[in-house]
Amino acid sequence: MGVFSRKLGVDLGTVSIMIYADGQIVLQEPTMVALTIEEERVVAVGQEARDMYGRHPEHIEVVRPLRDGVIADYEVTEALLRYFFRKVSGRMHFRGPEVMISVPYGVTSVEKRAVHEAAVRAGARQAYLLPEPLLAALGAGLPISTPAGNMIFNMGGGASEAAVLAMNGVVVANSVRMGGMRLDEAIINYIRRKYSLVIGEPTAESVKIQIGAAVDIGQELSMEIQGRDQVGGLPRTITITTSEVVEAIAEPLATIVGAAKAVLEKTPPELASDIIDRGVVLTGGGALLRGIDEYITQRVGVPAYRAEDPLHATAIGAGRALNDLAMLRRLVQGV
Repeated sequence: MGVFSRKLGVDLGTVSIMIYADGQIVLQEPTMVALTIEEERVVAVGQEARDMYGRHPEHIEVVRPLRDGVIADYEVTEALLRYFFRKVSGRMHFRGPEVMISVPYGVTSVEKRAVHEAAVRAGARQAYLLPEPLLAALGAGLPISTPAGNMIFNMGGGASEAAVLAMNGVVVANSVRMGGMRLDEAIINYIRRKYSLVIGEPTAESVKIQIGAAVDIGQELSMEIQGRDQVGGLPRTITITTSEVVEAIAEPLATIVGAAKAVLEKTPPELASDIIDRGVVLTGGGALLRGIDEYITQRVGVPAYRAEDPLHATAIGAGRALNDLAMLRRLVQGV
């Protein structure tokens, strides 16, 4: 490619960052950075930083520079983006990459500007920003350019967003700044209350992924987990089951799915009939939770189903928008 600028579709999430280029996902790593506490010098980024989480010495801290889908630490976000842009682009690209970055729907102009500036300062030659539901729908292959209504429910780690789309734009949308990380917190609190056992965030996430479910799936999975006894302070092992996880996450899950209900309540009647026929398409990491399609169908009264590749839909959509200039113009004008 020589001096040509590379085009990158970036899903910048609270939990992970995914980058799409040349027709494929080229990077998927945790949105985490390890820093020295005194000098704030970057020690590790991405998976390397996550591997240090909860295991690092006192002079180092591991942080997530994004919170609830938006930048919480500007300088660390900039360092993280610079690292990943270089990692993906390589040394052969003398010009910075052209990037499309997803932002949560409803972010303030200040929050949006922070993402744009961080991307440019991190080395991007040009940076575009579009709402996450729009890009997720594009990545999921929904016909968003037609007059018919399509509904997407993107369940991320820090934010969950539902939107009805038509004619390359968002007709109605709703966002709650909570997602998969809130489910992890609920599992941590449940195990602390029920078993007096303290576990960390990685363990809770592992429980959610390996045996978690949104509803009774008719299959009781179980898993052994280790933690620290809250009373004695010594390590202890317990076994937790799927039905316990369903109980643990019920409250935050109901709040998250409330975003989809709120959108349907505000959807114009003509588009509502389209959505009843077509259903709700689920994207994001939360869409991988067992039984989530059944749970949402029960809660909102409209069929829900997972996109073909829910985890990568937003990054794929960002890449597609950037590679199709005509589409990019339509999308940017519609925002």
